[in-house]
Amino acid sequence: MNEVNIYTDGACSGNPGPGGWGALLQFGEHERELKGGERNTTNNRMEITAVIQGLEAVPLRSNITVYSDSEYVIKTMTHNWKRNANTDLWDQLDVAVATRNVEWRWVKAHAGNPLNELADQAAKEQAGLYKSKPKRTGLTHVD
Repeated sequence: MNEVNIYTDGACSGNPGPGGWGALLQFGEHERELKGGERNTTNNRMEITAVIQGLEAVPLRSNITVYSDSEYVIKTMTHNWKRNANTDLWDQLDVAVATRNVEWRWVKAHAGNPLNELADQAAKEQAGLYKSKPKRTGLTHVD
């Protein structure tokens, strides 16, 4: 069975605002970075999205340890915190978890964990990209 570590993070410039997520997958000697973002979102949505994207990139029935600095994610999954918001994402996460063996670990943010720092960097980079993208107005400039 596959043994995979996934380090995740989400970021938002304003809350709500432009956001990004990052997931660093580590399996044996190999690493893979996943990242993305949205123009108008929240930090919590980006935290959950990072975990979903990381899990969906790993084969079914894998043994996975998810590392996150988000108590919102970790405690919702391990202590049954209420899911009053982001129910669409929690539903997606439940599906991804159902077919994998997942262990949840909280890590302190910005405490020198190199892989958590890389996930944080990817999330912030993506939030910055979405922050700098101009709004689409539907108008086209023609010279």
